[in-house]
Amino acid sequence: MNDTDVPHADWIAAALARFERPLVQYAVRFTRDIDQARDVVQDTFLRLCRADRATIESRLAAWLFTVCRNRALDIYRKEHRMDAMSDTMAAAWSAATPAPEAEVERRDAHRRALDVLGTLSTNQQEVIRLKFQAGLSYREISEATGLSVTNVGYLIHTAIQRLRAQMAEPAEAVARSAS
Repeated sequence: MNDTDVPHADWIAAALARFERPLVQYAVRFTRDIDQARDVVQDTFLRLCRADRATIESRLAAWLFTVCRNRALDIYRKEHRMDAMSDTMAAAWSAATPAPEAEVERRDAHRRALDVLGTLSTNQQEVIRLKFQAGLSYREISEATGLSVTNVGYLIHTAIQRLRAQMAEPAEAVARSAS
């Protein structure tokens, strides 16, 4: 049985189960507001319900992220604000509650990673999030962002090199370079 044998409603439900959380995480980078990001994702899935399944099924992930990105950018353009995700929003996505000292270490490491990620260019940040948070392929990232596959690969490669170098630096140096 392949995906085309699955009833449309079940196909939509499976897509929702698989992509809702990564899409919300992606959208919140643009909207800076979790409720607004959820609205963007809801609109994305409403558009999926109305879309021609046959034309998008083979590239579902890229299609969803493209629609989500375009809708989130529309909101960004309307409100003219896009900043890094706050620690509060990032913490809201934590699933488990570890021991207090482990939680402090995790938060420090997470904050440091966000600080370092924030030093990258906007394009680098976006492709890194799509690759590692959403699990998209280079081709899917290319379709979602409008960048060439080669450019996506280059951006990811240079971003990872820069992240590795900066994560090896003392935290104070990263904080200075972000200012």
